[in-house]
Amino acid sequence: MTRIKPFKGIRPVEDLAETLSTRPYDVLSSEEARAEAQGIPHSLYRVIKPEIEFEPGTDEHEPKVYEKAVENFNKFMQRGWLVQDPEEYYYIYAQTMNGRTQYGFVVASNVEDYIKGNIKKHELTRPDKEEDRMKHVRINNANIEPVFLAYPDSEILDNIRKEAIKEDPLYDFTSSYGFIHRFWIIRDRDIIIRITEEFSKIPSLYIADGHHRTAAAARVGIEKAENNPAHTGEEEYNFFMSVCFPASQLKIMDYNRVVKDLNGLSDEEFLEKIKANFIIEPKGGEIYSPSHLHNLSLYLSGCWYSLTAKEGTYDDNDPIGVLDVTISSNLILDEILGIKNQRTSQRIDFVGGLRGLKELRKRVDSGEMKLAIALYPVSMKQLIDIADTGNIMPPKTTWFEPKLRSGLIIHRLD
Repeated sequence: MTRIKPFKGIRPVEDLAETLSTRPYDVLSSEEARAEAQGIPHSLYRVIKPEIEFEPGTDEHEPKVYEKAVENFNKFMQRGWLVQDPEEYYYIYAQTMNGRTQYGFVVASNVEDYIKGNIKKHELTRPDKEEDRMKHVRINNANIEPVFLAYPDSEILDNIRKEAIKEDPLYDFTSSYGFIHRFWIIRDRDIIIRITEEFSKIPSLYIADGHHRTAAAARVGIEKAENNPAHTGEEEYNFFMSVCFPASQLKIMDYNRVVKDLNGLSDEEFLEKIKANFIIEPKGGEIYSPSHLHNLSLYLSGCWYSLTAKEGTYDDNDPIGVLDVTISSNLILDEILGIKNQRTSQRIDFVGGLRGLKELRKRVDSGEMKLAIALYPVSMKQLIDIADTGNIMPPKTTWFEPKLRSGLIIHRLD
């Protein structure tokens, strides 16, 4: 069973919500953040990517950079750009992309649930990224950015949400790419109690996006508990901010690969080796997108190819073996191209989300990369099956869009 609680959210005043909120810290470079924050003193990039306050090239992990995050966070509060709610509330955050809307409950999730495995993961974290976010949470004493969680669908929670959004949203604006963001506060104490009770009946929550933020929040919570002789488990640091969406509303986008070389092979030799495990169909110069599970797309020397994995090369009864990312990793990247560790290899890069297959073609045609592999997107069912069986997906498998907007709500740990 999972435990959540309401919290006293720290939020932007209404007329600043659009310009104060930002994309998440990890989807853009320091230079991109510097450009987006230019002329906006209240941009949250000044808290989540505080290196932009220093000379370009400043190491984002320097102590003075973390200290600047705290200084700016405090400034935002002092100047009234951010204000804390007087009572503990739940919130609803809706995102609309291409006419599809997903509605999430903004809650404080329990650190102990993550430690015990009731909040399930499907990816490994990188120690350096986890350490960075832990320092950021610790020094700010707050979850500045939320974690993106999924939960099994609940008709009762759906009905609560439908009633709550009958009121006008507190925030309602359109960001880049035409994404619409809307936000409501749930103040009714009886409804808050019902939401807490319904989530307590849900056996597991699933991390969709934000594995490093979750791990970092848990580490800070454990650290604070160990340093508090009067620890009870009810303190605010035992919880971290998350937005919980019903699984059926979420859509995973494709996460594709580009590779710098053919491991010493010619085009002809490479394609000949591919034939051992795939049925190849040349598709010409027009972009070809994978049409179904176990169908991949290859772009090489100006030509697109359909690659259909042959029977026996995958295991549909294995939550990892069924994934096309597993098939491509084992039979192409490892076996033919000699890329054994995608997390560390400098010969491979990853392209996901909205950039699409045009970006793959662009990077190959420019000469930066030699080939591209496009994959059929993973489903939410596959993600949940993997998390439920305790397995870990290969790196760079899932890409969720739209990303959660940072700065619409903040959770302080005291």
